[in-house]
Amino acid sequence: YNTILLAMAGGERIFKLLDTEPEVVDTPRAEPLARTDQGARIEFQNVTFSYRPDRPVLRDLSFTCEPGQVVALVGHTGSGKTTIVSLLGRLYEHQQGRILIDGHDIDAITLESLHAQMSLVLQENFLFTGTVMENIRFGKPGASDQDVEDACRALDCLDVFEQLPGGLHFNAGERGDNLSLGQRQLACFARAWLANPRIFMLDEATSAVDTHTEHRLQTALERLMAGRTTFVVAHRLSTIRRADLILVLEHGELIERGTHTELLESGKHYADLYTEFVRLSRGR
Repeated sequence: YNTILLAMAGGERIFKLLDTEPEVVDTPRAEPLARTDQGARIEFQNVTFSYRPDRPVLRDLSFTCEPGQVVALVGHTGSGKTTIVSLLGRLYEHQQGRILIDGHDIDAITLESLHAQMSLVLQENFLFTGTVMENIRFGKPGASDQDVEDACRALDCLDVFEQLPGGLHFNAGERGDNLSLGQRQLACFARAWLANPRIFMLDEATSAVDTHTEHRLQTALERLMAGRTTFVVAHRLSTIRRADLILVLEHGELIERGTHTELLESGKHYADLYTEFVRLSRGR
């Protein structure tokens, strides 16, 4: 009887979720986004967004990212970094302004074609019940075992998975509980690599990886980002020094932009953040 009650309660929640209509859907004018061999050109034109009407998260935000550029988003918690990534993936609808991808309004692009050309690696990684190989293949369901191995080898993490009992066929467990945080994150990186996106987004993606593993990933990530338009959200300023464009945000507003060297020489907000980062690093 207790099992039946638990099943009924779970069933109600499942059916409620399945019956929920999505808030973001294709507009009548939406067309597929053409795929090319280079990264996408992305423009934010006077974009304003808020989760609550009385509290804007982004205010009149404008910037341009050329194909293949790496854009780093820097700022304190709550400055709007993750929101930019969410709007780019069209997880939410912006209220004002325009977001253009290759010159097309984002709301005039079909969601399926948009998401097919994106990969997003989050701080809170998620793995499904199944083997490591099955979780990596989720990024490209038709990939062969050799394709998965090649992706891991390209990221220089194949040896990490080969050390597991059964290698890539090791059972990751529910939510990846049988793997360490670093191993889960590496699996997510390999999954993103396998998807071969034009737009690559990293949201605090190296936070669960130790310094040694992060160092191993840097060269592989540079190859992964080459030719792709990449957005990097990170508190570790060491991961964004080589960005082509750094956007410094404060309370939803863009207060500085430039390269790492240019922003340091300006001696403003970014320079203060970098000084704090160096001080904390030496303190460890």
